[in-house]
Amino acid sequence: MSLSDPRFVALSHWLNHYFEAEVTPSLICGDASFRRYFRIQHFGKHYIVSDSPIHLVPIAPFVAIAKAYHDAGLCVPEVLATCNEQGFVLQTDVGELQLLSVLNLQNVISYYQQALNLLPTIASVTDTELGPLTDYDGEFVQRELMIFIDWLVNKHIDYTLTNNEQQMITATFAALTDSAMSQPKVGMHRDYHSRNLLINADELAVIDFQDAVLGPITYDAVSLLRDCYVRWPNQQVQQLMQYHYQLIKQHKLLGDEVDFATYQQWFDLMGLQRHIKAAGIFARLYHRDGKRGYLADIPLTLQYIVDIGALYPQIAEFSAWVKSVIAPLVEQTAVKQQLDTTNKGY
Repeated sequence: MSLSDPRFVALSHWLNHYFEAEVTPSLICGDASFRRYFRIQHFGKHYIVSDSPIHLVPIAPFVAIAKAYHDAGLCVPEVLATCNEQGFVLQTDVGELQLLSVLNLQNVISYYQQALNLLPTIASVTDTELGPLTDYDGEFVQRELMIFIDWLVNKHIDYTLTNNEQQMITATFAALTDSAMSQPKVGMHRDYHSRNLLINADELAVIDFQDAVLGPITYDAVSLLRDCYVRWPNQQVQQLMQYHYQLIKQHKLLGDEVDFATYQQWFDLMGLQRHIKAAGIFARLYHRDGKRGYLADIPLTLQYIVDIGALYPQIAEFSAWVKSVIAPLVEQTAVKQQLDTTNKGY
């Protein structure tokens, strides 16, 4: 970004008009989409403004879900002003300290229980002023799974599937989809993890919720507990799974007929679907969007697939294939890219 960036110039003009004073936006970061975020200060108060090119990232879902979440009692950014023509959103600043940055083995149970406590409220938000949330149906699940094939397998490691592998993948994806669709559906954040939770005084603020849908009840919990960016000991994950299971039972989000074994299988297979999708998205972020940093997150997603998939007969063949074929090729690709970078003098 430079001061002559046309969007930055337009953003600055819009903010100056809103505040009736000259303010200087400071770039915070982009995220895994095409959005950029800036922090501004005016008379001692801090604000966040997002820049979302409207032909790539519409702002209406964010604005609508922010209002719905706020009305439900969640700590979320409050939208103060929008520029629908440009895709600018001025919002309150709910903090900059990501939960991930303070987590350790001693406090993860306490913080994650606090985060899990928000999920029944998120689950209660099933529509906004725009209408019902998008249904995270079987077609949606399959479309996400195919990102792994299109971007990681075909594009990133340039691997051609055999007929037997294609059949195995089809069966695996069908099993994961069936499991997801057998769960009760609730309001779902869809990217609920420790980078999207900010510490705000004594509560957690929720951000990056614009992709919320109506989907499986275990999705947000497994997104948090089996985070794509950090892995916790299984004993702690099991303890937190039990906590979430009891929590959603208490809130009548899960029927009495659903025992913990059923819940755990739903949770595990939902996590596999998410990690398969995430591995593909990380590859896509590099090849399509030039965001190299996400490549470092692929190995953890693959390790989850290997470890958890091996526990389930319907996924075990896919898990073994990822371990013996895909993971080594991903590692070889990373080594080759590093050598190419070194040779080019970057």
